[in-house]
Amino acid sequence: MSATRLPAALAPWAGALSALSPELALALGPLVRSLDQLVGAREPVTDGPGEPDGTGGIGRSGRPEQLLPAEWLLAEEHPDEFLRRFVDRELLYLAPEFRSTVARGRTVALVDAGPSQAGAGRLVQLAALLVLHRRAAARGSGLLVGVLGDPPGRWLSGEPADLLPSWLAARRPAEPTAEQAREATADLDAADRVWLLTSPRLADGLPGLLPGLPPGPLPGTARGLPPGPAPAAGGPSGTPRVLATEVARWGPAGATHVTVRLDRTEVELPLPAADIAVRALRGAEFRRNGPALVPAPAGAVGPPGRAMPVFTTDAPVLLTRGRREGTLLATDVRLTEHKHAAVTRTKTHHLNGQVIAAGRTGRRLFALHLHRGRVLRYVSGRQLGGDTEFAVDPAFLGLDTTVAQALASRPVLPLLRSGDDLLVPVAGRWRRIAPDGAVTDDGPVGRRTEGPRGFERCREPRLFERTPQPETLPARHLVHAGGTAAWSEDGRTWTVWTRLGDERRLSFRENAQVVGLVHDRREPVLITWSPDSRMVRAIRYDGVRTLSRFSGGTAPPAVHPAQPLIASEFPPGRVVVGDATTGRIHHVIGSTE
Repeated sequence: MSATRLPAALAPWAGALSALSPELALALGPLVRSLDQLVGAREPVTDGPGEPDGTGGIGRSGRPEQLLPAEWLLAEEHPDEFLRRFVDRELLYLAPEFRSTVARGRTVALVDAGPSQAGAGRLVQLAALLVLHRRAAARGSGLLVGVLGDPPGRWLSGEPADLLPSWLAARRPAEPTAEQAREATADLDAADRVWLLTSPRLADGLPGLLPGLPPGPLPGTARGLPPGPAPAAGGPSGTPRVLATEVARWGPAGATHVTVRLDRTEVELPLPAADIAVRALRGAEFRRNGPALVPAPAGAVGPPGRAMPVFTTDAPVLLTRGRREGTLLATDVRLTEHKHAAVTRTKTHHLNGQVIAAGRTGRRLFALHLHRGRVLRYVSGRQLGGDTEFAVDPAFLGLDTTVAQALASRPVLPLLRSGDDLLVPVAGRWRRIAPDGAVTDDGPVGRRTEGPRGFERCREPRLFERTPQPETLPARHLVHAGGTAAWSEDGRTWTVWTRLGDERRLSFRENAQVVGLVHDRREPVLITWSPDSRMVRAIRYDGVRTLSRFSGGTAPPAVHPAQPLIASEFPPGRVVVGDATTGRIHHVIGSTE
């Protein structure tokens, strides 16, 4: 198994575990799974479908009576095409909508950062935060983390890659008190789901002080008492759940097992090995810009034969991987003045080894590929001056074995030309490669460097065409296309500053990520992808359009940075290219290479 491949049992946590090193993700896996089962018995992710409330859109699955009328007409006129679409999951169904009366509160975790929770307790907190974050995201809410003893209202939030380092740094020299726990929960909403991660010492003093907990010791938590029956799943919103941790067993290198108590249930869980545990508690196993962990596909042997489309530059060229290692397909897709695509052809490039990065500049296609432990340059078109080939040690680019293996299962990286040099982002850093193969560091990816006008400019593959507004610079979420920029603090409510100087407010409620920004005439359109439903939508100021023909893929679609083009892979190995504003398909790409 590759170092960045997760076993099937950890596949649901692939996104959250990407904030950890592959070694820590695998070592922490048994603890994460056990805590998820313990939490899930008391708080299911969903509260049931609710009451039927008509239809809420269009999907690719459903019962026969939910098929669109146009699909029944297709079955009568062209039955063979109807069967083909049924097999390829291309038929469209009316998706039912449900109305839930259950309050949708936040998930709040109050952590004990005192000395008694150092070591083993902090490892359990780490696993518990990953579990709670994933469950909160599945419910469409966020996770807030508060440290006992801090002033009320001071919260840590964000994705695990941003949240975990802040949580780890929140160590306190004194033990928290029950009164501090009461103050931390006093101002929370009744609909909030509150979790307290602490030690048995504090847990025994909480009943009677926190709302929803009866006076006296927690049932079944006194030493020597057998665990009682678990309460009904779910529990009332706002009632704190107390997760108490203490060391159960020791080994020559330190603690090996912990006892975790939740309500009336007590379980003994194993801890990661001492060496990886120590590095985790020092923050050495957290990462922000590493390649994402992905679940290993069932039965997969060797690199997956997937296309994984991507637009790496502003050229109208879609790059996809072939089924064979070293095969790169470049499809030239140009839009006419009527927004119809004129596809010239798909050119196949055969490289000697794994393709790492590629980009089209003018009439040349540049690529970097890994061959016999060296990184080589590939140029299609008129050769550049100087050396036609160079060999670079992968270590100079930050390509260790782990990163190189991860890149094989992801879209090719952008490769930009800067004069005679090439720029490639690897492991969160821009690397500048000179014509003679010399490599220098060119700054962090996604950060800002001082620009010529006193403003900062974004060092991303898709640069701004104009100086961005200062309001965009500190934003947590930023996407831009040409001179239009959109930014957000929570990832759902977006402010858009158009290239004409107009301002728009776009928002959505779905648990989705923004994957691109395009224009429909003069109006900006956000393209979103939901990892839960795998639906692709176009968010406008006056409504939402579901791009059903580009939905259903296991990865986000590729969106062109300058033209309203979108490409999605569904099913694996088959790529559809079309209009990101209307959902019309222009071209279908399939390869046996």
